[in-house]
Amino acid sequence: MDAEQARQVDHVLRQLGIPGVVAPEDPENLTGPWRVYDTADPATRKDTTADALAALAATFRPSTPDPAPRRQNGPTRGFVLPPKKDDE
Repeated sequence: MDAEQARQVDHVLRQLGIPGVVAPEDPENLTGPWRVYDTADPATRKDTTADALAALAATFRPSTPDPAPRRQNGPTRGFVLPPKKDDE
């Protein structure tokens, strides 16, 4: 992701309480690619981009699938057309 996307990702992660530090892969090159790390220290950090994206996806995934639609018992409103007679 680029710097603007990184800013947006950082904002969303903070809003949702998902841990991670968004920083450039190369601290000397702020225009290069950015990732999500566990700490801000470039010497000891570990890339956690995949974990952060999985946590983000899990936040918006429904916890239980929607149940299958049930058939209604009883009459249903609508039109009934009689079959067409062939002899007319």
